[in-house]
Amino acid sequence: MFWFCLLYNIFLIILAVILFPLIAAAFILQPKFRAGFFQKLGFYKFKNLKKGEKTILFHAVSVGETNALEALIKRTRTEFPEANIILTTTTKTGQEIANKKLKDYVTEIIYFPYDFAFSVFSFLEKTRPDIIFIAETEIWPDFVYIASSRNIPVYIINGRISPHSYKGYKRFSVLFKPVLNRYKGILMQTESDAERIKNIGAKPDIVKCMGNLKFDISPNIDNEAVEKLQQELKPSRLIIAASTHKGEDEIILEAFCKVKKEIPDTKLMIAPRHPERYSQVEDLIKNTGLSYGKRSHNDDFTEKDIIMLDTMGELMKMFSLCEFAFIGGSFSSTGGHNPLEANIWGKPVLSGSCVFNFKDIYAILTKTKAAKLVSTEEELVSAMKHLLSDYEYYTAACKDALKIFDDNRGAVDFVINTLKNGI
Repeated sequence: MFWFCLLYNIFLIILAVILFPLIAAAFILQPKFRAGFFQKLGFYKFKNLKKGEKTILFHAVSVGETNALEALIKRTRTEFPEANIILTTTTKTGQEIANKKLKDYVTEIIYFPYDFAFSVFSFLEKTRPDIIFIAETEIWPDFVYIASSRNIPVYIINGRISPHSYKGYKRFSVLFKPVLNRYKGILMQTESDAERIKNIGAKPDIVKCMGNLKFDISPNIDNEAVEKLQQELKPSRLIIAASTHKGEDEIILEAFCKVKKEIPDTKLMIAPRHPERYSQVEDLIKNTGLSYGKRSHNDDFTEKDIIMLDTMGELMKMFSLCEFAFIGGSFSSTGGHNPLEANIWGKPVLSGSCVFNFKDIYAILTKTKAAKLVSTEEELVSAMKHLLSDYEYYTAACKDALKIFDDNRGAVDFVINTLKNGI
């Protein structure tokens, strides 16, 4: 493993030199690439770490992983009230969501280091974690090698490998095998994920099936806050189009216009996945000819047909107001986004057919009425009308959405037990 990491670092340095012009251009043109740059290199300063206390480190790449860890981190704070809890992310948006949702539960929120040996050494020397949990399937050779060499147990939790990603991993399994076997434990979401990671090279005795942390989420606001939100926005029969990507906004807007002709009191909230697309989506909304507003302007639905959710960190609570949600990334090649954030409110979801990122979750949901996959705009319009006009069907779909969680909770308990045994 030492020689592997040595060659790996030489490769990284050579690659960085070759790609330096492109990297420099990206840093200049895209501020998000500059976010946390010096921390990622290994320059960390901490104000809140308590000496003499255990330090638990969680890593979440971006928004989705941070949301998945929310319930686990809150539970960890309850179970270990005096411990230092460090949360790292890779992206700027991940940092924003982490600070918005979890700053009161963690000791520090920082950026994860680049996988250069010097960056990782500095990071581990400054943080001195007693145990590390890396969400989903982040495999960084230097990080896991150096951490394990310092006798710091490193776990992959909530791990998943899609059938598409598996092909790439399997092709280079000879490289992944020595890295995977430096982990103390690899805790995968499903038995299928567990089999894939073992086929890539992980030792069977360190691989376990833990379930999915996403099923352990809870509504993020209480009934009083929901009532206040209703008073603010004054929705009637609200549809939420969540995490839409380029090409999907047109589909959902056209479908909504068709539905609204038959069911006039229907309203739409559209939440583009990427903030840089807000102006493009606003132009598309204008083209519908319907009245619209923006959440950032505190607009409500009294005289608006459409409101664009152009603020960060509010989407999950908005699901409390809707009749049902359309989950984006599913009419594009993105692979879908998490439908459970709507289901937790007892709201059914509709999605396009491209949901490979959440294939196992949708396999569970679509056995019930909690979710329905559609392939075309026409199918989407039909499904929307069905939910809005068939009260008996809609009520059953809402009940199914809630029952899913009763049947699939437990992943947080699994990780907490692992933490108690490992720290």
